[in-house]
Parts: sequence; structure tokens; C-alpha cells
Amino acid sequence: LQPHARRMTDRFLHWVEAAPDRTFIARREKLADGSTGAWIHITYRQAMDAGRAIGQALLDRGLGPDRPVAILCENGLEHALLAIGCLMVGVPYCPVSPAYSTVSQDYDKLRHVLGTLTPGLVLVPDVERYSRAVLATVPADVEVVAVNGTIEGRATTPWQALLDTQPTPAVEAAMDKTGPDTITKFLFTSGSTKLPKAVVNTHGMWCANQQQMRQSMPVLTEEPPVLVDWLPWNHTFGGNHNVGLVIYNGGTLYIDDGKPTPALMGETLRNLREIAPTVYFNVPTGFEAIAHAMKSD
Repeated sequence: LQPHARRMTDRFLHWVEAAPDRTFIARREKLADGSTGAWIHITYRQAMDAGRAIGQALLDRGLGPDRPVAILCENGLEHALLAIGCLMVGVPYCPVSPAYSTVSQDYDKLRHVLGTLTPGLVLVPDVERYSRAVLATVPADVEVVAVNGTIEGRATTPWQALLDTQPTPAVEAAMDKTGPDTITKFLFTSGSTKLPKAVVNTHGMWCANQQQMRQSMPVLTEEPPVLVDWLPWNHTFGGNHNVGLVIYNGGTLYIDDGKPTPALMGETLRNLREIAPTVYFNVPTGFEAIAHAMKSD
């Protein structure tokens, strides 16, 4: 294995300097009728500015490995920016499977995950779909941040409040204290046989894995990778392999709100018609659906 970065933040900040106006991440706007509209782009510089503000907000709350951040969201722009803020100041985060909040009726797995993590802050994308899960599982002394709306009977911090935090030199001081052994995130196993188990991920592990990928797929070094991707960030494929590939190599990730299902495959095909990825990842059924669509398109 060739030499590699010590921290993912080193790679992120490298691209902030080298290509500040390049799109880091994009997602289609969610329209009132549930459909999607034009792409919303966030550049590397914008992501860094947001990350510094969010990082300061996390430091102000005294968060850390014993009180990490739990993200109860699907892939999204706010999810990505909160992750960057956590990475910058050394606060671990955990992307939790959205199904534990939106599909489950007893919330046993969500309750187990939050009990294992003991988070100091929980992010939800909207209260309409997540309020019932929050009220059932999130302890009263844990801060809930909502991208949209408020939860009746529960104090809720608006997402904008994190973005409006004024960063101080404490952000850089906290980042200077991080290293290869600093925990970046906790990823939970699927829990298909028993309750999910928390797996520790560090900067050093993530960077070494990304260097392995650069050496096994030299195409990643030839031009900044462009991904159109739906794979969930609460799994290591989507959250470590793909998001890490973008950060490490200065690429762009277009969040695909489609999925390889009859109802959502059309959105994926729409995105692939519009955005040409340099490398594409999917599950076997996804490739099969795309190949089938090519027969008539």
C-alpha cells in the first residue's frame, strides 16, 4: 500500500484549496407535490464554510465520542454537511437506517441503536415522517434538530440554527487534535439475525481503504470522479466506499432519489440521462433494470 492521507479532512481541505468552486454534492429540489425539480449544487468551498459553522455548533454542545451525532435521515444535502462538520471537529456521527424510523412500528432497532450510541444530538429531515419515532425513542434530554418543521410537545432546533453559528478558532484547534485513530463514524450492522452492532470507523481506516481503491482502480486518479448514486449512507458501500471515493479524489456526488424498484427506477433513469457518471455503482438488480431499459431507450 502506497502512502495515504492521515485524515479524510486532509483530502477534503485539499480539494477546497485546489477546486473550491467544483460541485461537491448535489440533489434535486423536492417539490411540494412530492416530485423532484432542478439540481441544487453545493461546492467544496460552500461545504467547508457550512462545516465550520456546524462544527462550532457541535463544539458548543460539548459533543464527542460519548455523545455523538445520530443522523436519522436518508441521503441528503443536510446529512452530508453535518457529516463534514463532524469530521472537521472530531465528533463521531452515525447514519441510522431511515427504515428504523419510517417503516418499523415498534422502533425496537432504533431504540437499541440510540441506546448504544447515547447521542447528544439527533438530526431528522422532517417531522411529518419522523416525529412518532422521535417521541417514542429519543430521550427528553437529547437535542433534536429538524430540517423542516417542529415536533409538538418536544423542543426542536431548526437546522438553520446550526448553519448560522459563528465559527471561532476553536474549530481549527479541534481539527488539529484529530488524527488517524480519531473515530469518524459508527456504522451499524444490518441486524438481520440479531440486533445491529456498532462498528467503529476511524480516519486511518477510511483513508487506507480509499488508497487501496486508487491503486486498484487507477481511473480514479485520471479525472475527478462523478457519481450518480442512491446507495444508502448507513451502509459501508454507499457511505464509506462511494462518499469516501468522492471526498478522497475531489469528485462530485449527485444524489439519486431513485432506486431499483418499479416505482422509483424512472427517477434513476432520468438522472442518468442528464448526468454522465465517470464510474457507476449499483446492486445487481439495479444494473439489470438499467440494462432492460436500454432495450427501448
